[in-house]
Formats: sequence, C-alpha cells, structure tokens
Amino acid sequence: MYPFLSEVAIKLTNIDYGVVWLYIVTLVAIGGYVSYKNRKSEDLFLGGKTMGWGNVGLSLFGTNISPTFLIVASASGFVGGIYSSNFEWLAFIFIFLLGMVFIPFYLDTKITTMPEFLKKRFGNNCYSFMSFYSLIAIVMAWSGGTLYAGGLVLKQLIGWELETCVILLAVIAVGFTIAGGLVAVMVTDSFQSVLMIVGVLALTIIMAFQLDSLEQLLDVHPRDIPKELAWDLFHPHGSVNPWYTILLGYPVLALSFWCADQTIVQRVLGAKNLKHAQKGTLFVGFLKILPPFIFFLPGIMAAVLLPEIENEDEVFLTIVSTYMPVGFVGLIVAVLISAVVSTLDSALNSFSTIFTLDIYKRWIGPESSEHKIKQVGRIVTVFAGVISIFMALWLDEVNNAAEKSNLFELFQKMIANLAPPISAVFAIGILWKKMTSKAALVALWGGALISLSLGYLQMNPDSQGWFDAGQHWYLHWLLITFYIFLFLCLLIVVVSLFTKHSEEETVLPSLRETYRRNPGIGKSGFVCWGILATIMVTLYLVFNLIR
Repeated sequence: MYPFLSEVAIKLTNIDYGVVWLYIVTLVAIGGYVSYKNRKSEDLFLGGKTMGWGNVGLSLFGTNISPTFLIVASASGFVGGIYSSNFEWLAFIFIFLLGMVFIPFYLDTKITTMPEFLKKRFGNNCYSFMSFYSLIAIVMAWSGGTLYAGGLVLKQLIGWELETCVILLAVIAVGFTIAGGLVAVMVTDSFQSVLMIVGVLALTIIMAFQLDSLEQLLDVHPRDIPKELAWDLFHPHGSVNPWYTILLGYPVLALSFWCADQTIVQRVLGAKNLKHAQKGTLFVGFLKILPPFIFFLPGIMAAVLLPEIENEDEVFLTIVSTYMPVGFVGLIVAVLISAVVSTLDSALNSFSTIFTLDIYKRWIGPESSEHKIKQVGRIVTVFAGVISIFMALWLDEVNNAAEKSNLFELFQKMIANLAPPISAVFAIGILWKKMTSKAALVALWGGALISLSLGYLQMNPDSQGWFDAGQHWYLHWLLITFYIFLFLCLLIVVVSLFTKHSEEETVLPSLRETYRRNPGIGKSGFVCWGILATIMVTLYLVFNLIR
C-alpha cells in the first residue's frame, strides 16, 4: 500500500525497546543541555555563529540522510547495483563549490537566508519570490515528505497508528528547534549522524560475515540490470540510466541542493567564521565517501544472500530482521528515528528563519526587538510543525487513492524539477557580474512555471504514462531537468545583454577580491580538496574496472 513501507514484521524485544528509549533520553538530554546553556542567546537562527567545523560537517551529513534514503539506498543496491552511489560520490564537487565558492560570498554579504542574498544581489522583487518559494519547497521537499516517510517506517517498526507516529516525531523535532534554535539542532544532528554511521556500519559488517567469499559478492546479479553492470557507476547508452543522464542532470539538482537550499546552507552560515565553515564542508565531503559502503552495500549483499525478496522496499527491514541480533534491532530503530528528527528539525528551523526574517520582519514587525523576533520564530516553528503534520497526513490520503505505489518517487521527481531556476540564478548571479535583476526575475518566474507544469503532469494519473519509457514521448527526468536549466541560462544571458542594471542591484566582487579580505582555510584547504578528488577519481576507476 505504502511506498517505502515494508510488510516485514520486526519484533522488538524488551532490550530493543530499552535501546530505543535510551536513544530518546540521550537525545533529549543533549538537546536540553544545549538549550539551557544557550537560553540567553537571542540568535535563534544562526546560533550566534558559534558552531565549530565538526558540528557543521556532521549536521550537514545528518540533514542530508533522510529516513527514505535509508530504505531506498538498500532497495536501490538490491535491484540496481552500485549505480545510485553517483548521487553520493559526485556530491563532493558541489560541496566543494559550496565551501570554496558560494560561502565566501554569503559570509561576505552577511546574510542569514537565501532570499536575503537575492535581495542584496538583485533587489526586492527577487527577494519576494524567493521568500515564498523557499517556504513552499521546505514544507514539500523537507518537512512534510520527511515526516510522512518517517511516520510510515515507524508505524511498521513499532505498530502504532500513522497519526501517532507522525505527531510523536513532530513533537520531538519541534521541541529541539524552539528550545535551542540552530545550536540545539546542529549539536543533536551531530550526535544523530554518529549514531547513523555506527548503526548502519554494524549492519554492513554483520552482513559481510554472512558471505562465503568476496567473489560471491562480485558475482552478484541485481534484479533490474544486466549482471555485468552491477558494479558499474556509469551505464552505457540504451540502459535505463545511461551515463549522460547523471552527468548532465545531477549537477543541476546538486547546485540547488548543496549551494542554494536554506536548510543545507544555514548549517554552514552558523559556523564561527569562514575557516570553520570551509573545514565543515571539507569534513562532510570526506564523510560522503561512506554512504555507498554503509547504505547501498547492504542492499547489494542482500541480492546475494536473500534473492527471494520480491518487494525491494522490504530489503532494509528484511535484512535487519534477519541478521541483526537482539539489541541491535533497537539500534536500527533508533537510527531510523534519528534520520527523521535530524532532517525534520533542520527543515523546521529553516522555515522559521525565512518566515520570521524575510516575511514577518519585512512586512509585519520591522521595528521588533531581537527578543520579539526570537519569540515569533518559536511560534512559527510550532506552526511549521503543525503544517508538516497535515502535509504528511495529506500525502497519506493521496497515496492511498493513487493507482501506482511509486507516487512518492514521482513526488520527489517533481521537487527535483524545481531546481533549474534556483541553480541558474544563483550560479550565474555569483559568477557573472553583468547579470541583471530583470534576467533573474524572468528566470525565476519562467523556470517555476515550467517546472510546476511538468510536476503537475508527473503527478496527474492521466498523464503519468507520458513519463514512462516507451510511452508516447519519453525523456529521462534528469535530462528534462538539464534542458530546463540550459534554457534558463541562455535566457538569463540574452535578457541581461538587452537590459540595464537596476538601482537595487549590488554587483558582487570577484572571488579573488573576496578571498583577499578573508582567506579562509587557504592553500592547505585546496590541497585537502585535491586529496579528496583523487580518492573519488580512484574509486570510480576501481569500480568501473570491477567485472
């Protein structure tokens, strides 16, 4: 009935329940301590810029790993081999751009939100568009979807009603966010990231000991692809996901996600200074080496050990119930809960930040004190939590009425189609001084119109067949994203060449000028990024040589 919800029953022993409650108590204790320690701070949104690079990196990692990712990663490895690891390993390029190109500009302009950056660069019209667009994107792509998926998984694991699971998760996330703001969110995210890594790594190691030999694993035959492509990261033309779709389409999504998304960027803006911000992005860049080995590999091993599994959405919970000993099952439940809370509290904090600073302070209470702004931010966080609950329950109703069980996948594709206008405007706006505010506004509105129209077609049951291979006309969804982005880039260039800069615009300094004022981590940072790039290239060469 539900995508990402297995029919596999997992029985929790008293020891497992004890582990889960230990996790919850520890999480509440950490969040409570941090909230109490920072109770006098009026900066709910950037934590007074006090976060070190370790918290920045771990918080980015935890925010990125959602509950659906845990389920989908195993399913993807089971049916498609190593291919989906591209979305993890190619991310380092755009995390590099975030830390070494975008963040210097963001910190130099002293912004708190992404809409505020567009205001300083292009003026109030782009500012207004981005403020409301960001709120819609956060509710749909982050809080609502995460809460829905997390509630479904928790429902299966514990057996409670979906409404109860959704409300419980929302209350936990809202509590941390309103009590301690970004500081509490990032510190608890750091704890939960470590828990996720340890928990899923334990699962991977336990499964590895069930294999007879490495050759048995290398000889795996995932269900949906030819056997010889199991360990290939780039698939040939004519396959379901040919290599050029990932190389052309993924950068558009990654630019928007890693470099211009409020929920992601806000973690870096909360760093003590540019050095800690850049070290934090470098740290998460190295952490992104792990997901294919600890999240996708269990699914690939399941294709060897448990090939009889019929529904790939059951892979993760099946291997947990089959191989994890007493106590470790509770750890995995804690990992799933932590994935929900880590992503959800980050989304709620971002929603509160944008609404309070970019809408309330601009139009409703421009003269409000810092204390008043903090109180409004807390109220908005509760409001965002309530909206997220209703969004999650609405998604449940829509999914029950849908004929296809992959509605959640279609929903994510629609959100992905929203990336092109943001990627185009932010990338060109930073790198090209001649871009004008009129060009930015045309690209934002035009791109949103195109993307929302395609999203509607993908969600509409009467037209979903148009997006299936072999039906009517077909174009891979990543290529659709790329072509929209390419069109918008050309549109920006043409409009900019035929329009003049407005008085509201601010032409940014060059990246070199920005680094002269604040060198950040300097040459040593670029050397470390070079080492990471070498590791990534080596991994691609090794996996493409595996046969």
